[in-house]
Amino acid sequence: MGDFVRQDDAGELHYVDRRADVIKHKGYRVSASEIEAVLQDHEAVMEACAVGVPDPKVGERIKAIVVLKEDARGVGARELISWCRERLAPYKVPQYIEFRDMLPKSKVGKLLRREIRDDERRRQAKGGDSGGERISRTA
Repeated sequence: MGDFVRQDDAGELHYVDRRADVIKHKGYRVSASEIEAVLQDHEAVMEACAVGVPDPKVGERIKAIVVLKEDARGVGARELISWCRERLAPYKVPQYIEFRDMLPKSKVGKLLRREIRDDERRRQAKGGDSGGERISRTA
């Protein structure tokens, strides 16, 4: 698989993300971890997972799967997209938000992104939609 790293001006290497967890959107390489961290900073979000949804026009569209805290009320996709727009570059903002009760995890509590990516690809192969609320960039 491999990892992505970047080198700063001082020559130090900084870990970016696993190759499998990098979303290829409009020629950019977008770190799923960066999107997830921004979403998890929102007071209503307990967990988040970002994945690429195959799209012939842009490579992959960015989709976030979010688990809200139990006491979260009135938080929707529009609010989370606005939150991301204030904190991320425009090409990193998710186009879809899907809400779930829980995310798949291993026995040790590690997020199983591969299962989520595979679910999305199966959904696409069946001709289904992204399964999340789509928010336009101009909204």
